[in-house]
Amino acid sequence: MIDKKSHKIEDEAECCRIEEKINKAEEQHAEEDGHDHDHSIKEKSTFQLFLPAIISFGLLLLAIGFDNYFTQSWFKGWLRIVWYVAAYLPVGLPVIKEAIQSIRKSDVFSEFLLMSIATIGAFAIGEYPEGVAVMLFYAIGEIFQSLAVQRAKRNIKSLLDQRPDEVTILENNVAKTIKASTAKIGDIIQLKAGDKLGLDGELLSDKASFNTAALTGESKPDSKLKGETVLAGMINLNAVSQVKVTTAYTDSKLSKILEMVQEATSKKAPTELFIRKFAKIYTPIVVFLAIGICIVPMLFVENYVFNDWLYRALIFLVISCPCALVISIPLGYFGGIGAASKNGILFKGSNFLDVMASIQNVVMDKTGTMTEGVFKVQEVVFKADFAQNKILQLVNALESQSTHPVATAIHDFVGEIDSKISLNEVEEIAGHGLKASVNGKELLVGNFKLMDKFSIKYDIDPSSIVYTLIAVAYDNNFVGYLTIADSIKEDAQLTIDKLKALGIKTTMLSGDKNNVVQFVAQKLGITNAFGDLLPEDKVNKVKEIIAKNETVAFVGDGVNDAPVVALSNVGVAMGGLGSDATIETADVVIQDDKPSKIPMAINIGKQTKKIVWQNITLAFTVKAVVLVLGAGGLATMWEAVFADVGVALLAILNAVRIQRMKF
Repeated sequence: MIDKKSHKIEDEAECCRIEEKINKAEEQHAEEDGHDHDHSIKEKSTFQLFLPAIISFGLLLLAIGFDNYFTQSWFKGWLRIVWYVAAYLPVGLPVIKEAIQSIRKSDVFSEFLLMSIATIGAFAIGEYPEGVAVMLFYAIGEIFQSLAVQRAKRNIKSLLDQRPDEVTILENNVAKTIKASTAKIGDIIQLKAGDKLGLDGELLSDKASFNTAALTGESKPDSKLKGETVLAGMINLNAVSQVKVTTAYTDSKLSKILEMVQEATSKKAPTELFIRKFAKIYTPIVVFLAIGICIVPMLFVENYVFNDWLYRALIFLVISCPCALVISIPLGYFGGIGAASKNGILFKGSNFLDVMASIQNVVMDKTGTMTEGVFKVQEVVFKADFAQNKILQLVNALESQSTHPVATAIHDFVGEIDSKISLNEVEEIAGHGLKASVNGKELLVGNFKLMDKFSIKYDIDPSSIVYTLIAVAYDNNFVGYLTIADSIKEDAQLTIDKLKALGIKTTMLSGDKNNVVQFVAQKLGITNAFGDLLPEDKVNKVKEIIAKNETVAFVGDGVNDAPVVALSNVGVAMGGLGSDATIETADVVIQDDKPSKIPMAINIGKQTKKIVWQNITLAFTVKAVVLVLGAGGLATMWEAVFADVGVALLAILNAVRIQRMKF
């Protein structure tokens, strides 16, 4: 992938705790997949998760009852201590183990160590109920954090777990079920109605209808004809169909999408990275401040009581635990990625959510982005001294070497390619068209810049015709041209209106003729539009916009867009079905080709950033207030529990809220 600007921050070497939880959630989810009793497994695992806390809570309630409400003569001395220790161990032992493991990994000042010191310290000064309660509420908070992460992960995986484990292939006309990963290129897959395709391929049946929601989020069935490409994850909706495998299992579009999203959590947003670094500095400072709170007053306070000041220091430690920040913030970004995925938008990293939130100028391609990219030949204007049918056959044969929508339009218009035509030295000239040699004579098909490049003289004014023009030259003579029209996408106008409502500038850059580009731009209300551009011209235009200190998102779908996608602050590829080169280079992939997903992606970025900063503000404000109260002896362990676990839970609930939002 092309290196990009400094905002695309690489992942740090160390693993943070939320990623470990995410991995555990994945493992558990993988174990549950493929079984009929998923629901019971989920309930059992959740119960097992809460079981230690339930045991601890029950023992604590009984102990508090024996202490205050149902006093027992036997409940005192060492028996009372043992009871509270028994209540503490189910929730405290795992945390102490985590603290020891963190120390072994050179992460001394972890939240696990803070909670261990604070609660063991509470036992040391005889505050047994508070010691158990603090650890119990912390453990419950941890469980809810794990469940929230699990849910966020599953929201993404519901989009991604679309590949069947097995496929049915035909060997000598005999159906045979094999693992999808072992299928080879060239195998014939048989799909019954309702079956899900496991690999990318070519449809061999005359026609078939597919549900493409796994790839595009689009519920409307997509009809395919013989010879067309069908992709892994599509569901056959009608009669039995046959598909010839054209791509290895690991190289399918769905596999690439899976890889994109799985890697997305490794690319951290600047806020995420800052909080993680901040916690590494902040936590040891607080530990030393707590030691100071306990010891320094000995030098200045006349009636110094060690237990009182130790209690204040322990409260200070509990309050200082940064779990509300280090869990809820990554979870907020993770929720944003999940919400986008549910809407058919793939963010390759949480850092791009931040950048999308601050986009000032959306620069877009025309063909395939704001227009359908489905061209139709309107008219053929050839000079009288050329045999129109012969030239059209040559043009059709040459255009078959290209994947451009124009080539499809010409093929649909002309029909089957004449197999007798022999093309030599075929060359695609970026931003111009195609060149080949036919029987020793040069054939040129492309725009009028191609004619100028090869000094072909022509007697028309291209700018006088609104439609897209395909010029043809044969044997160094201008033959004539074809006019081709494209239609604007039905949600293109809505897209521009929403972007304007967000205060975002719009710019269209296209290699198409300028009057066509201006016509489309004027119809949609796009702020700036430029046509007749080569790939390097698009790059220069984007550089000019970036030079004005504007944050740019470029949206494109063609292979020629890859350089400018890489240059922009955020590169957006239109369609999981678009050019592989552009999808690989892009930072955000819109899977259903709908431009209206552009403002949606920006809104998701804005909402994610808003939630993250709400959590940061909440955590810092509450902690600052309770830290001051704790240091002054005005806060008890219960206020400390709220400042730590309570704030963490509120932040987590706020973070998962984005997954329920409608955009």
